[in-house]
Amino acid sequence: MKELKDIVAAFDKAQQQGQQTALATVVLVEGSAYRRPGARMLITENGQLTGAISGGCLEGDALRKAQQVMYKQKAMLVTYDTTDEDDAKLGVGLGCNGIIHILIEPILTADPQHPLQLLKEWLHQRQTAVLTTLFSLEDKKGAQPGTALLLTETGITRNAFLDNADWPDNALVEDAREALRTRLHRTREYTFTATFTAFIEVLEPAPRLLIFGAGNDAIPLTAMATVLGWDTTVIDGRPAYATAQRFPKAGRVLVSKPDQALQQLDIDERTAAVLMTHNYNYDLAMLRQLLPLQLAYIGSLGPKKKLERMLDELREAGEIILPEQLEKVYGPTGLDIGAEGSEEIALSVLSEIKAVLAGLKGTSLRDKNAPIHSPITAPVTSSAV
Repeated sequence: MKELKDIVAAFDKAQQQGQQTALATVVLVEGSAYRRPGARMLITENGQLTGAISGGCLEGDALRKAQQVMYKQKAMLVTYDTTDEDDAKLGVGLGCNGIIHILIEPILTADPQHPLQLLKEWLHQRQTAVLTTLFSLEDKKGAQPGTALLLTETGITRNAFLDNADWPDNALVEDAREALRTRLHRTREYTFTATFTAFIEVLEPAPRLLIFGAGNDAIPLTAMATVLGWDTTVIDGRPAYATAQRFPKAGRVLVSKPDQALQQLDIDERTAAVLMTHNYNYDLAMLRQLLPLQLAYIGSLGPKKKLERMLDELREAGEIILPEQLEKVYGPTGLDIGAEGSEEIALSVLSEIKAVLAGLKGTSLRDKNAPIHSPITAPVTSSAV
């Protein structure tokens, strides 16, 4: 997510400077690779790189090819085979043994739905969306349609290729809708006059982190969350603490009493909250309001006895706390990494939130009897359209 934000910002800057740009996207990986499909890198005509498509070994060659793409104004599909001895040197720094297909597209701003515009549209809406990238493995020197379709809950945006081509794209749209429903990427082949492969990618909004408490220990938590590209808001009832000067990295800083805080906040299924005001009554009031909401995570800083006491008080006051509501409450907040001090505690808390959002336990990769990245891609299928 942060990478895509950075790419969009770099594109806007290049536009202001009148520079041409190209977008490189990992669209297919066979075997192992440092980056998975969906990794992107923006290249400007003066050689500025934003994002990454590998561990650093492919970027130089991709830069040279991107300059050709910008000159010819034609997309190019590039394949790097790190299983081949002739190409093996490319994979030395990657530590991988696979075939990596990268699509490099010129950003033609005359097309109102060019790839960066589709990414901007998605970022602006803050919705889960599906982005479909079309390419031809069969004819690498032929047409490479590129970033072709953006599907959200509220609509579909097509690029110039799909708008102009006589392509009945019902199957493509239906597959995109299925990806949106299942939250699974998929790769699919379509045969229509020629065979095209589609990387159908699910894009999730950045996590939204609500930090209730503006004490000194909230400062590193806010800063680290910002480094991750999370949408971060700090809320506290003390005007002297909740200031932009103390939290320059926060997206928003609000001074609010507990009963007025939620009126000023947008909450969705990608929202996490951490209660760390060091004010028992403030945390209790916020926990009462947060429990019924569809948050992904509610963390309570401090000992488990504090959380148990708050839950008991809520029950005694007549609140009904359902098991599914308790499942999203984590207290003490954070993973058990032996954290000491506010910076390490912030690392512990953010690691747990990331694991929860990913549906994982946060265990050591050493103990995982499977590839590092769990499969999130549906099986490859083909269809005539």
